[in-house]
Amino acid sequence: MDSGSISESVSVVSRRKAALVTGGAKRMGSQLALALARQGMDVAITFLNSAAAAAETVRGIEALGARSIALPMDVRSEASVCDAVHAAATTFGSLDLLVNNAAVFETVPLAEISVDQWDAVFETNTRGPFLTAKAAIPFLKAARGRIVNLGSLGGSHPWATHAHYCASKAALQMLTQTMAKAFAPEISVNCVAPGYIEFATGGEASHFAAKTPMGRNGSAEDVAAAVLFFATGPHFITGQILTVDGGLGL
Repeated sequence: MDSGSISESVSVVSRRKAALVTGGAKRMGSQLALALARQGMDVAITFLNSAAAAAETVRGIEALGARSIALPMDVRSEASVCDAVHAAATTFGSLDLLVNNAAVFETVPLAEISVDQWDAVFETNTRGPFLTAKAAIPFLKAARGRIVNLGSLGGSHPWATHAHYCASKAALQMLTQTMAKAFAPEISVNCVAPGYIEFATGGEASHFAAKTPMGRNGSAEDVAAAVLFFATGPHFITGQILTVDGGLGL
């Protein structure tokens, strides 16, 4: 092997992997981005209206020794999605992982959901991951990369006051399995479906903890560990829905 080949091989081995986390400015998205940075990945995050929170998350990622960039992106707009995905891949020189985290959650009795409310939830929760994955395909194929979608326990359990949310997540979970077949063998596609994740204590949190066999609500760390499994585990695993709910859905 000549010196050029050796240098190229070393470069490939030492290259840091790059991830894109949609909706990564705050709450769950921020925690997922930080977890990936701790695993040695460079991380791009997207935001819609949370520029200040996005900047704070970028600083947190950089403090861990990883490169990071915050990109404005509206998952409802194909042009916005394409621009952000291209910017992330260009900044890092590759894209190894897409985490479709951006989502909206709304509580409305089924009979009171308007058509606009229904469409708005599907535009973000289902069409958004479709558009982002579609834009990322060339980069992920080149890297033999991965997609992790964030579903929900509501995607497999009917919640009467969240019908549009449940239906959108059910569609995303089916889309995950469809993507897994369509994008194989270059790209693995899986889904993490959290149950009740506690960001603040209170009456509702206590209610769900009491119903959960494991005796507590889930944490962002629990979800991040599941995402990391799909992000760093065997590429052979694809099309799977991993529920992280402490048994709440049993």
